[in-house]
Amino acid sequence: MPKLKTKSGAKKRFQVKKSGKIKHAVAFAKHLFTHAKSMDRRRRGRGTTNLRDMDAKKVIKELFPYGAN
Repeated sequence: MPKLKTKSGAKKRFQVKKSGKIKHAVAFAKHLFTHAKSMDRRRRGRGTTNLRDMDAKKVIKELFPYGAN
């Protein structure tokens, strides 16, 4: 069997922690800050969060074929 490649987009977007949680950036937080988004949405879009457990399992299984790190 040939080797499977890790999805390169997943390498750039997700970081798997030792606890098994997956850290990711908040979506919709890159542009249109001057007029299209309220201050609350801008503030919530900063920083990073963790994926929920069911999504984390799916990401590890499908995008990292040989495990997390």
